[in-house]
Amino acid sequence: MLRYIAAPWREPYVRKTEKAEGCIFCLAGKTKGDAGSLVLHRGRRSFVILNRYPYTPGHLMIAPFRHLDDLDQAGTELAGELMALIRLSLRVLKSAYKPQGFNIGMNLGRSAGAGVADHFHIHIVPRWTGDANFMPLVGRTKIMLEDLDTTCRRLRPLFTKSRAAAARKER
Repeated sequence: MLRYIAAPWREPYVRKTEKAEGCIFCLAGKTKGDAGSLVLHRGRRSFVILNRYPYTPGHLMIAPFRHLDDLDQAGTELAGELMALIRLSLRVLKSAYKPQGFNIGMNLGRSAGAGVADHFHIHIVPRWTGDANFMPLVGRTKIMLEDLDTTCRRLRPLFTKSRAAAARKER
């Protein structure tokens, strides 16, 4: 039997109808220098960025530089790079956090839960046994083990190191 748990504090977010100024992925993709942004790695066609509202520490997103709302619009090269960045992200997250598992997925369309429905992106969420608890339901509080700046400082050098190692392998 399915049980329902009320979460009335989510109503303003779910019912939100106004649109933010510009696409967060297009804006992030155009930033020059990543020191002040949450961008961790740039490929030729897509990039890796931290989720500003993470489910767990290390919650990453991978998005194309091009503003595309449908995965069918991605060509073979972009699709290949997206998969390569998923693999790279998994290696980096395994090294940094030693998670016991991962959720990897896409929410395509607003009704599917996409917060940014007009620019597709992939979520990578590190998971540990027992990482979900009652606090968000009862206390309206999400406990995070580190802030985004700490996560950036922890992961960005690992992406740089992995990129250099991959370049050496290609030679």
